[in-house]
Amino acid sequence: MSYFYLFKMIIIGDTGVGKSCLLLQFTDQKFRNDHDLTIGVEFGSRTIHLGEKDIKLQVWDTAGSESFRSITRSYYRGAAGALLVYDITRRDSFQHLDFWLRDTRENGFSNMAIVLVGNKTDLDSKRAVSKQEAQKFARENGMSYIETSAKDGNNIDSSFVEIAKAILIKVQDGSINLNNENCGVRVGPPSVPARNRIIVAKKKSGCCKS
Repeated sequence: MSYFYLFKMIIIGDTGVGKSCLLLQFTDQKFRNDHDLTIGVEFGSRTIHLGEKDIKLQVWDTAGSESFRSITRSYYRGAAGALLVYDITRRDSFQHLDFWLRDTRENGFSNMAIVLVGNKTDLDSKRAVSKQEAQKFARENGMSYIETSAKDGNNIDSSFVEIAKAILIKVQDGSINLNNENCGVRVGPPSVPARNRIIVAKKKSGCCKS
């Protein structure tokens, strides 16, 4: 499928907050209770329609474990955007956001767009971090905030659309220089005009009747 832009982005956060499940729900509309912990990085992609443009999101899901930190940091470079994810039922994953934000800004693209995601709203009865507290943290750090559930699919598409919008704004206002090969944005291949498309007809099996 052709696209106007390709945006490279990453998903970051503690182990077990649901990063891989977010990606799987976005790309395949599936949820797995027994999803293994990510080793290194996982990859997925999907093309979305934003305004009048088809935009391909190339998404790298990074491992939250410290033992893979040197590997995952290499994926920060060249990413135009990031979903910073925590688990609303685990206060420790929220308290670690300062580390993830600092790590991203130190090792990633200086104009990277970041959206804060509070995952697992299907477990709202076990909530350990209020929505207001998370919104305040996001506001103080120049991010938008959205709550999701990778299990029931709530706001999954919206979270990826939100980060795509943030990246597109940076492209349009010049914050992201498309001439920089490491900016995390690539202009798509030119579409082929209809009159120049080659249509190959399938050959019918059997004999032709006159």
